[in-house]
Amino acid sequence: MKKIGTVLKFELGSYFGNKTYLISTILICLLCVGIMFIPPMLDKDGKESTKTEETGEDGETTAYGIYDAADVADTEALAVYFPGYELKTYEDESSMKKAVEAEELAFAFTVKSVNEFDYYLYNKSMFDENIEIVRAYMSMLVKKNYCELNNLDEEAFFTMENTEIKANENVLGKDSTENYWYCYVLVIIIFMIIVMYGTQIATAVANEKSNRSIEILVTSTSSIALLFGKVFAGVIASIIQVGLVGASLLGSYQCNKDYWGDSIAMFLDIPTNVLVTFAVFGIGGFLIYAFMYGALGALVSKIEDLNKSAGTAQMLVMIVYFVVLLQLTNVDGLAIKICSFLPISSYSAMFARVAMGNVATWEVVVSAIILYASVILVGIIGGKIFRNSTLRYGNPIKLSTALKGLKKKL
Repeated sequence: MKKIGTVLKFELGSYFGNKTYLISTILICLLCVGIMFIPPMLDKDGKESTKTEETGEDGETTAYGIYDAADVADTEALAVYFPGYELKTYEDESSMKKAVEAEELAFAFTVKSVNEFDYYLYNKSMFDENIEIVRAYMSMLVKKNYCELNNLDEEAFFTMENTEIKANENVLGKDSTENYWYCYVLVIIIFMIIVMYGTQIATAVANEKSNRSIEILVTSTSSIALLFGKVFAGVIASIIQVGLVGASLLGSYQCNKDYWGDSIAMFLDIPTNVLVTFAVFGIGGFLIYAFMYGALGALVSKIEDLNKSAGTAQMLVMIVYFVVLLQLTNVDGLAIKICSFLPISSYSAMFARVAMGNVATWEVVVSAIILYASVILVGIIGGKIFRNSTLRYGNPIKLSTALKGLKKKL
């Protein structure tokens, strides 16, 4: 343990003495805080965009056009469907289209009949809902025309048709629709942490082996102590970096929660139990893959061969990443339940189930025990592979060959 502590101290010094690590951490934290404080700063300054007759506070066009080719439109009713917009009527379609192309109109439509219209806009955004509002308006015209043709009381018909149906939703368990997005983000974060820091650990090992400094290191300490020290240092450095960034983001968000409203709540309103589960399983999963990356890094003698060797761990991480993301809409399904107990995938599958599904406490405990028992096992195997490979040079050693070498010694 003393040797591991010595290596750990040295490796942490390398991380914390790295200007890139320090500067990137500080800049990302400041960026997160700065973004979260933008709404209150704007509110305090009271700055507003210049308003014109056809543009709103954000500079977007708030005028729209209509060409009633069928002479059936009710322009007065349009004000109800598009409050805050200025209506412009046109006598021909071509001039209205030109106004849309010149971005004088946010959108426009031609009423071709009581149940058909052409919709025009210049650039379509991902969240354009105006065409659906126009469709609702046209549906109103169809009903109004029906009442006139059948001599029905229009007011009574619309009163009955628009009767509000009250639905009192009571979620007694978990609301997956609200929890989906922050769970999605956390899966991506843990994937990035494993790949980024795991690659750094493998690169450090391969680099020491390529410049033969490993030969000096193994004479002063054991190869297993070297691997464990490097892995623990990488885990601690990542926890500190990610923890500071997360604390900056979530802390500044909580301070300005009222200003943001519900716009980003789906990403940042994360329950404490989910964060704790994410930390426990995320650290365990990272340790497993960090030992894998460290051992695989020792199989090569040149940095340029590292991608071939580390491909095994990379492939496992990618498979788990896509499987869990695809199963987020079915967190109570068999596939993600199995993944939540497998040590190579429980680091992301279990906290997804805790956040969005039904999971018993015993399942979380059993999964955590399996995960950390596997960490110890993978650490021991990785340490032996590391020890047997550090002083072997030449062509990259295949993982299967390294594992066979372990069997012969058992």
